[in-house]
Amino acid sequence: MSTPTPLAGEAQRQVNLRLGPWASGFRCSRTGALLTQFIQYYALYPRDKIYLKTAVAGLCLLTILKSAQSFAIIWNHAIIFFGNLQGAIQLNFTTWWETGNPLMVAVIGSYVQAYFCYRLYAISGSIYVVAPLAAIFLFALVAMAVATYFITVQDIAKIPVWFNAHLSSVFAGDLLLTSTTTYFLLRSRRRALPQSEALIGSLLRLTFRTAAPAALCAMLNLIVSVRFTGDKALFSLVFNMPLPKLYAISMMFTLNARHRIRLSGRSGQYGSSSGGRSGPVKSPRAPNDVELGPIQVFTPTQTEKRIRATLGRDIHKGRREIKDFGREDIKSAPEFT
Repeated sequence: MSTPTPLAGEAQRQVNLRLGPWASGFRCSRTGALLTQFIQYYALYPRDKIYLKTAVAGLCLLTILKSAQSFAIIWNHAIIFFGNLQGAIQLNFTTWWETGNPLMVAVIGSYVQAYFCYRLYAISGSIYVVAPLAAIFLFALVAMAVATYFITVQDIAKIPVWFNAHLSSVFAGDLLLTSTTTYFLLRSRRRALPQSEALIGSLLRLTFRTAAPAALCAMLNLIVSVRFTGDKALFSLVFNMPLPKLYAISMMFTLNARHRIRLSGRSGQYGSSSGGRSGPVKSPRAPNDVELGPIQVFTPTQTEKRIRATLGRDIHKGRREIKDFGREDIKSAPEFT
């Protein structure tokens, strides 16, 4: 049996620059971690709203299909086109599972960003806060669709323009989304009583922990894409391939964190009431936070309004009872003021 001759020269360079990044990106796909997150979600939250369960199921399907697509790419490069270097490189322009890879990444990213935009709407209570961010993410998705078209027609000059427009929009949108969410959480924290500060602090830490990995990967993807254009090297795939999985992990980690934060609340670390039947009051700025259910924030104004409303009902009830008593048993009841 003859020993295969190692590649050298230009052939070795083409493998390193055009095929190697696909394999590197596939190894960083984190599919196992995501499957664990999905299983954990359905085990911990069987009573979630149907729309939230449907959103998680859709994300699970998208990530599984993305993993299958990545496996198909590596299989074709290493098995089907083994020994045919130029044929393997040309697959980037001739097969839908390679030409459509950037668009698949953008679709999963937009899916997760839509969830976080809805979460921001739940926290802020204002569509005018979310609408500009949604427009940025929509433009990013359209830009990647245009870039994919130019990949299929092999217009090499226009591909990096639209590709970088997509990456720039995604990175800017992620930064604005994180900073805006942080702003509204900090504003709720300033208005809250000390009992609820731990809750909002947990939400702030959760926001940064879930946003940081995907934002860092998107930034590196943008830098490498500007430095190395696709006609020379595909180093951006090292960051582009795992990017949708990082987005998916950030969404699932946010959803699954509810169990830990709720346990912290039950142990009295935040939101404890001072006795009786008095309970938490919902913040008007966070009527229905989708990652924790209703965010419960205690504020002095809301507590005062609740006490005044309770006292008002009790006084009105007492006056009515005295009036009824006087009408039935006393002909001339004293006047109450």
